[in-house]
Amino acid sequence: MSEKKTVKVIKKGARQAKPASAATSAATSAAEAAREMVKTVTNWVNEVQNKRRSETANALKILSKTPRPSEI
Repeated sequence: MSEKKTVKVIKKGARQAKPASAATSAATSAAEAAREMVKTVTNWVNEVQNKRRSETANALKILSKTPRPSEI
């Protein structure tokens, strides 16, 4: 019966207080981060699409104004 039990010493400064809802807040912050990333990428895609549309419209205007070589 000479089993030695180990005792873990925790110093006051080394304690880490874990809130009871740590898992919930971590999941919430991960979901918010994911939403923010999706929002950013969606904005990028919308900007690229709008830029292409405006460039296409401008190109069509220019092409409609310039005569074709066969029409000269």
